[in-house]
Amino acid sequence: MQHQSISFDTFFAQGATPVFPKLDRRAVMNVEVVDATPQAAINNLLQPGKRTVFFLNAHCANMRAVKSDYATALDRADLVLPDGIGVELAARMQGDGLMANLNGTDLLPPLLKAAAKQGKSVFLFGARPGTAEKAAKHLGSMIPGLRIAGTLDGFKDAANAQDAINTINGSGADILLVAMGVPLQELWLDRFGPDLRPDLKMAVGGLFDFWAGNVKRAPLCVRQAKCEWVWRLAMEPTRLAKRYILGNFTFLFRAARHALHTRSKYAIHKRLLDVVLSTVALVALFPLLLLIGAAIRLESPGAAIFSQKRVGRNGKQFTLYKFRSMHVDAAERRKDLLSASDRDGICFKARNDPRVTKVGRILRRFSLDELPQIVNILTGKMSIVGPRPALPEEVEAYSKRALRRLSVKPGLTGIWQVSGRADVDFDRMVDMDIAYTRSRSILLDLALIAVTFQAVFKGRGAY
Repeated sequence: MQHQSISFDTFFAQGATPVFPKLDRRAVMNVEVVDATPQAAINNLLQPGKRTVFFLNAHCANMRAVKSDYATALDRADLVLPDGIGVELAARMQGDGLMANLNGTDLLPPLLKAAAKQGKSVFLFGARPGTAEKAAKHLGSMIPGLRIAGTLDGFKDAANAQDAINTINGSGADILLVAMGVPLQELWLDRFGPDLRPDLKMAVGGLFDFWAGNVKRAPLCVRQAKCEWVWRLAMEPTRLAKRYILGNFTFLFRAARHALHTRSKYAIHKRLLDVVLSTVALVALFPLLLLIGAAIRLESPGAAIFSQKRVGRNGKQFTLYKFRSMHVDAAERRKDLLSASDRDGICFKARNDPRVTKVGRILRRFSLDELPQIVNILTGKMSIVGPRPALPEEVEAYSKRALRRLSVKPGLTGIWQVSGRADVDFDRMVDMDIAYTRSRSILLDLALIAVTFQAVFKGRGAY
């Protein structure tokens, strides 16, 4: 699940308190989690300064609900990273998704590669005897130049906390990875963190078992389908049945209950409307979608679906899908056509754009090129009703007032879309979008959806 809205403050005054690259955060089930791309998270974690980092997944959230000391440790962590599809679903239930799944299995290898380039060393502490050593050997072969400062297991070596602290501090390690399982690892770091010298301290769960080869990770296709938990359950059914079957249902119940308490009735009804109508539309229009795709491919080479980065709610980027209505080199030719825009303001639009194909003109005339955005609506990045999704370069030129149109999800239709589209100048479009953000309601959304059909047939501003 990737888009960016990260601001950076990268200067460090000599002798002053370090200023880290700023990471956006979102409250998910009352836990402040990082909402950033993997690269932005890595950049932050490797900057100078001490910090303790935990992960939040469905199991962690369940544990937090029943263990107050663990909940306190999570609240005191410097950063909590979202881990897994469960946290992503909980965030969507609350109204918006997260930029990325920052699970340790995927995040730690590139983080340690970047650390090796900076000459940093890592200490592995935890897991069964022998596992940390095997994991260290694997890391050494996988990441040339990475310095392993030392290893300790999570049993005999962890029996005396002070001895373990002395060994870790004496190693000179810059990064400490603790793998004792939830919640023991978090409680240990929360208690002894102030006595530890490594700048970056992370609780990494069963990660050493993956690196050591004790546990086989799911194939890439399973991970991409966000079903890695199913693979883990199949590999260790006896140990993980309670956690993944009962635990996942418990988590989803808690997440849904939390969302109901935190979201307005309008937000819940709007999301329900989006899901129901977009699902029905996708099923009913599927034959038409196939025909359009075939027509595009017959006229010009290239993929029928066009994807493009757009800016969504609160300035977060997402990938928008449309039917391709232009030739494949349209992006390269755009700069040469900016002076030919028929529309005042920031947004470029040309009535006789030479990049548009013959099929594309028909699609644009009846707004059929927008139909793949049904997928964006189903995934929660867009809504049926909302402001037009903006391009990143357009947002960079926005005034402070224009940025207010980004306070809600962009939509497939809206006041601007039914009022003339490209015939409406940019300032008037902003006025319309701000008016919608102030007065939106389910009744207004239904009215705009109804008017959309009339606007499509009239085709005003559709080019």
